[in-house]
Amino acid sequence: MSVSVVESSFRVLVLGGYGNFGSLIVRRLSGIDGIRVLVGGRDQKRASALAREVGGEAVCLDMNQPTLAGRLNELKVNLVISTAGPFQGQDYRVARAAIGARAHYIDLADARGFVCGIGELDRAARSAGVLVCSGASSVPALAAAVIDELRPRFQRLDSIHHGISSSAKIPGQATVSAVLGYCGKPLRQWRQGRWQNVHGWQGLSRHRFPRPLGRRWLAHCDVPDLELFPQRYPGVQEVRFSAGLGLSLTQFGTWGLSWLVRARVLRNAAALSNSLHRLAVAMQPLGDGRSGMFVKLQGVGGDGRPLALCWEMLAQQDHGPNIPCMAAVALARKLAAGQLRQRGAMPCVGLLSTDEYVAELEGLSISHGLRELGAH
Repeated sequence: MSVSVVESSFRVLVLGGYGNFGSLIVRRLSGIDGIRVLVGGRDQKRASALAREVGGEAVCLDMNQPTLAGRLNELKVNLVISTAGPFQGQDYRVARAAIGARAHYIDLADARGFVCGIGELDRAARSAGVLVCSGASSVPALAAAVIDELRPRFQRLDSIHHGISSSAKIPGQATVSAVLGYCGKPLRQWRQGRWQNVHGWQGLSRHRFPRPLGRRWLAHCDVPDLELFPQRYPGVQEVRFSAGLGLSLTQFGTWGLSWLVRARVLRNAAALSNSLHRLAVAMQPLGDGRSGMFVKLQGVGGDGRPLALCWEMLAQQDHGPNIPCMAAVALARKLAAGQLRQRGAMPCVGLLSTDEYVAELEGLSISHGLRELGAH
């Protein structure tokens, strides 16, 4: 009896499974019936400790090993979830290995080029009968789900402006390095129906979240959505994404760095990621543990009048880092249950509804809501 249960379980390998995002995914997946979680990474000790805690399996492997596809076969992996960033500058070797092992693949990439280019694996993924999905995170997955849900309320959608304001809790150094990589560098935004350049971590603005978050500072940030949404929502004239840091000191410090890079005093802010990560960790106790996300849509409603809607999600008690992790969990749940039939390689848009995403956040100090804004 026990052997048949193991053989019939859906085996999910979380690469980087003991990291910041990986551990949240592992813990969530471990509570889903029919899923067997494998905690993967180079550090056997850390993988084993978490695997023991959740009742999973520890797997010592390196994403760069040339025998990765064979290893996935040996482990009888059904799905690989890669949290091993940064994805900026990374190639598709893990996704190719998953295809070679006829396993599904999901990642949490937020790198614009990486997510938007995943389609080059489409033919191979279809031939293997698997789903290869990049960008299973707050952006573009959750943002697209919200827009898809609200889009029918618009006769004409003119503008999409969405953003995320983090808490003071700092992600891993790899994430910090990735974010600093485009600090002060030009990035393309869709504005007035054409491509225009803005600069990373400049263009300061404020968004007023509902209480208790209140007003938060934001700046230009580079995400796949900037490339994907003008194509996905034809006729839209503007697509903007902004991000903010939990403490004003770190927000304005990053803004200041962007000017040094733009003025070519500093070549690349990512070179400072080690020291800046340590400093930010030391400042974490000054934060309030609150973070938020918003998706603001403007255009013309079905009645021919101007319409502006703002969907917002608020997190407290430093539960915000769970939000980008839950697309992968929701997709794993659907794949394990045989409820997701799409195959091929694609960015993570149109694969989840808002309800499916939000359901995975149950039990956390996270709320969401929709409000209509005044005429614009």
